[in-house]
Amino acid sequence: MSEQADTVDFERARYNMIEQQIRPWEVLDQRVLDVLMQTPREDFVPPQYRSTLAFSDISLPLEHGQVMLPPKLEGRLLQSLAIRPTDRILEVGTGSGYLTACLARLGREVLSLDLYADFKYAAERKLEQHGITNVELRTDDAASGWGAEQSFDAIAVTGSLPLLHRGFHNALAVGGRLFVIVGKPPVMEAMLITRVAADQWAAESLFDTSAPPLENAPRIENFDF
Repeated sequence: MSEQADTVDFERARYNMIEQQIRPWEVLDQRVLDVLMQTPREDFVPPQYRSTLAFSDISLPLEHGQVMLPPKLEGRLLQSLAIRPTDRILEVGTGSGYLTACLARLGREVLSLDLYADFKYAAERKLEQHGITNVELRTDDAASGWGAEQSFDAIAVTGSLPLLHRGFHNALAVGGRLFVIVGKPPVMEAMLITRVAADQWAAESLFDTSAPPLENAPRIENFDF
């Protein structure tokens, strides 16, 4: 009985998260909303937050000084990338694996990278528990970009970049989209970079936000005069 009640509470909390946080932040793509409703965020947050903060409008702390992005920012990221069922996706920063699960349910396959092996192994277990098999997880540092031996239809960078570099541009297929947050606190800019031709990219400013920097990302040097 208590387990059933607990499940009902999670369902209600997830519904409220979507209706009170995500939809008001202009996330209206029904495929994205359906995936957020169907993916149990409470199973991916740290255990101590599962029953209290899993659906809160905050960045949740993870190990190694990392965070889970707020739900509304995850929703905007997913919507901005306009992922199709045939898309191959690169995620830079696996973290908890929650966004990985959402990306995998929207696209064909996901390659997800993280610096920390414990994140990789924990995400593997969670994805397996939920029957998500179209993900490859690697421990790797892609803060400066990713080689063009593979091309992707969508790239999601889950930490901010103090400086917008071109390390991911050539990893996009023509028509591919890159979501990245650029700048320094307190206000940063979410951007969508689209590869419109073999040697041409278009940049679109989406909204102002803030997110912790991607570890080892190139930074703007401060000079003393």
